[in-house]
Amino acid sequence: MALVSMKTMLECGVHFGHRTRKLHPKMRPYVFTERNGIHILNLQITQKALRQAYDLVRKTVANGGTVLFVGTKRQAQETIAEEATRCGMPYVNYRWLGGTLTNWRTIGQRVRYLEELERRRDAGEFDRLPKKEALRLNRQIERLRQRVGGLRTMKGLPDLVFVVDVCREETAIKEANRLGIPVIAVVDSNCDPSRVDYVIPSNDDAIRAIKLIVGKIADAVLEGKAIREKEQAEAEEAAAQAAAEAAAAPQAQAEEQPELSDEELLGAATLEKIQQMEAKEAPAEAPAAEAEEAAASQEEEASSDDAEADTDQAEEA
Repeated sequence: MALVSMKTMLECGVHFGHRTRKLHPKMRPYVFTERNGIHILNLQITQKALRQAYDLVRKTVANGGTVLFVGTKRQAQETIAEEATRCGMPYVNYRWLGGTLTNWRTIGQRVRYLEELERRRDAGEFDRLPKKEALRLNRQIERLRQRVGGLRTMKGLPDLVFVVDVCREETAIKEANRLGIPVIAVVDSNCDPSRVDYVIPSNDDAIRAIKLIVGKIADAVLEGKAIREKEQAEAEEAAAQAAAEAAAAPQAQAEEQPELSDEELLGAATLEKIQQMEAKEAPAEAPAAEAEEAAASQEEEASSDDAEADTDQAEEA
């Protein structure tokens, strides 16, 4: 099933390319026809490419990856900021600073410096500074926000880079290629697609076309996050259930364990020694018992004789 209908793409102007004289030779396979001196892009290829990019972004984010949105041209600045913020991903929409990827350590320091300045301002430290110094720091905050404000959520190098307008973002694509980061790009008929890993042939000048493509990539990010949260919840539930079962197992085993006999608890050699000791003690106990019985019988006979003698004396008297 197509991710976006052909009618929707036609209404947004996705199919319009540049004039025929500006065609890049490597974009010829993506061109459907020519009309009034303008190339018309093949929207069937666009549909398949958008679906492929959508699945890749969703899978990457579901595995914990990050997608960097890049679009600094005037038509794409607002859309890039809105959609990247909506899906919680980093973005660059003002100007690509050289070394944003290849020298990320320095760019990351600038991001932390921006956060430190904002913290000082919110704490009221600027109010205690001279007016000129406070004004200078406020201007510095605005300048840093434009350049690196969208990179606050990026803690390291991204797993994917999504670009609008390959010609304008050539530096960003070169840095991604150097670091081996896959690039997904909206490519118009006048651009070179050779440096892009996943080409989405589309009009990169119309605001509605840009909003359509960028919005679908943002939707893929949100879907990937939902999948990741669901998997994490299932994993936590399984871990809690396993812990509960492990805690209940010893008690259940103790309740179910039957009482063991002497033969099961003791070895054969130990049982044999016990039997021998009982056999030795038995003869010694028997004579003692017989002696006690004999003494008891003699006492009974003596008592009976005394009773008879008393009766005889009573009769004689």
